[in-house]
Amino acid sequence: MPTIVIYNPLCGDRTAKTFFDEHVLPLFAKASTPISSIMNTERVGHAGELAQNELEKSGETLTIVLGAGDGTLHEIINHLSNAELKGARIGGPPTQIHLVLVPCGTANALYASLFPPKGGDSSSVEYKLQSVMSYLKGADPRLVPLTLAITTLSPPPAVASSVVVSTSIHASILHDSEALRATIPGTERFKVAAKQNGTKWYNSHVKLLPVASLRVVQLYDPDTKSFINHPDADDNDPWPVIDIDEYHAFGGYVRCNDRSAVFRSYHFDGYSRAREAFANKVWAILQGAYQDGAHVNLSYDDKGQITTEQTDNPYAVEYIRCGGWEWIPDDLDDDAHLVCCDGAISTIEKGGRAVCVAATPDKNAGFLVHV
Repeated sequence: MPTIVIYNPLCGDRTAKTFFDEHVLPLFAKASTPISSIMNTERVGHAGELAQNELEKSGETLTIVLGAGDGTLHEIINHLSNAELKGARIGGPPTQIHLVLVPCGTANALYASLFPPKGGDSSSVEYKLQSVMSYLKGADPRLVPLTLAITTLSPPPAVASSVVVSTSIHASILHDSEALRATIPGTERFKVAAKQNGTKWYNSHVKLLPVASLRVVQLYDPDTKSFINHPDADDNDPWPVIDIDEYHAFGGYVRCNDRSAVFRSYHFDGYSRAREAFANKVWAILQGAYQDGAHVNLSYDDKGQITTEQTDNPYAVEYIRCGGWEWIPDDLDDDAHLVCCDGAISTIEKGGRAVCVAATPDKNAGFLVHV
């Protein structure tokens, strides 16, 4: 089974090559697992081309030791998902791609979700080598299949994502942060972009699609710590779609691994005042999302402030389990047309929509990560 190394020398703080030379490659030199090729990317999309070239050399399962961030993995997944394979793969069945992740990007969200940093420390060498060490153990490898979110824009294209698909504030932050990459290469650029988008709300029509196995959309109930059928679901409908005709929200951060989250604002006097007031609260919600998902339990007190205490007022976040969603932005709201797929930004054309559904990999195909 061939094992190759692909690293992106320009991602994150640009230390991928140094990290591989000093820490990753010496481990493989001592191990019984040889590396057949060591390659670095030279341009956008190059990682997918390199992976395809290696895949076509053999009919065996390919293992990629990837030193990069979420964006480079996104390139590989989308390139291979759409490629017409030649060479040893002509006419062959779908195959598995095994991934050994080395976090060298800026956010490294997928790696952090698979290996939550203890105490928030994600900079140590030991932390970054966890997937590598899992792979080098050899016997009884632990492989986690990646459920992909397939987002189809109308008009096309279709994009596969392994980390996150988002609209609204998250998409706006990622869109604006890209312009800051050259001057602020680290995570600070996301904070700057967040401030630029602090008072934006977004106008769209939204449809939530049922989970296929349950045939219903579900809503998380913080009181019982469980999912319940969405109150707007029609129990008599064999395929009940939740249709939200008017979606005026600050945030619509959605992840299509059977779940999504929508920020819901407390009622204020006046639209502009509501945006300004809610902007002061959303950061508490976003911070809670990075505290082991504590944001799903946040609610409003009687003064409209975010609290962790249980109240009779609405919860601040709607945590939804669904099989997919449709996002139909208002033609007059340019920012609502942005869609973020693993950090890559797409724009929905006027009159178009984005449809996102979860795609579970087949038993003998798809992308699997050593953990």
